[in-house]
Order: sequence, then C-alpha cells, then structure tokens
Amino acid sequence: MGASVTVCGPPTLIPREIEALGCEATATLDRRHEADVVYVLRMQRERMHESYVPSLREYAQRYQITASRLRPGQLLMHPGPVNRGIELSADAIDSPQALIGDQVKAGVAVRMAVLYELLVGSPVLAAVA
Repeated sequence: MGASVTVCGPPTLIPREIEALGCEATATLDRRHEADVVYVLRMQRERMHESYVPSLREYAQRYQITASRLRPGQLLMHPGPVNRGIELSADAIDSPQALIGDQVKAGVAVRMAVLYELLVGSPVLAAVA
C-alpha cells in the first residue's frame, strides 16, 4: 500500500525475520520523527514468563512514547488497553495527537462486522476461513 514501516524496540521483542515482511527494524527510537504515525503496542506482561527486557522501568526509559517524543502533527495510535507509564506516558495518551479512543471504538465495530459476516455465511469470508 506504499507505506514505509520501521519496527522499533528491544531486539528480544522483535521477531528475527521481521525484515522479510518488507519493513525495517531498529533497537532505537532515533528515527521516530520521520514517521507520520507512531503505532505503539502494549507490553503484555501477563505473557512474559521469561526476561525479554531487563526491567519495565528500563523499557519505559528507553522506549516509552511521551508527548515530547512526538513531533507536531504526528499521530499516535495504540490498540489498547494501555499500560499507562510503561509504553505511553499520560501526557502522550491525553494529547490531541492520540487517536487511541477512536481506534478502540473502530476496532469494536470491525470485529462486530467480521463476526456478523461469519455468522450469516458471507461467501467472501467463508472462502477465507
């Protein structure tokens, strides 16, 4: 679709073959200002039985998106729920650049539409499933 995607994060959390999907990978946020949209994923602590990051405090220090790390006009997305103070700071979540609430609402509608189509037997989705 013409998008240029760069995945940023600790190397222990980035899949080894991610570049095969057509994106770049980096362990720093140095190029974040180049992005039109910063899409942040949630740290899924409940699934982390091993030490993928030294500590959540260190992760937040290096990778947390704050309002000051966003350039003017840059959009912020996150699928929710947010671990406030870990992947996003309160000032970033509450900034006018954050589309999190809209994104969560749209996600509910999309999931409802997919479930509806699956339940009524849509020929398009039936072929995919």
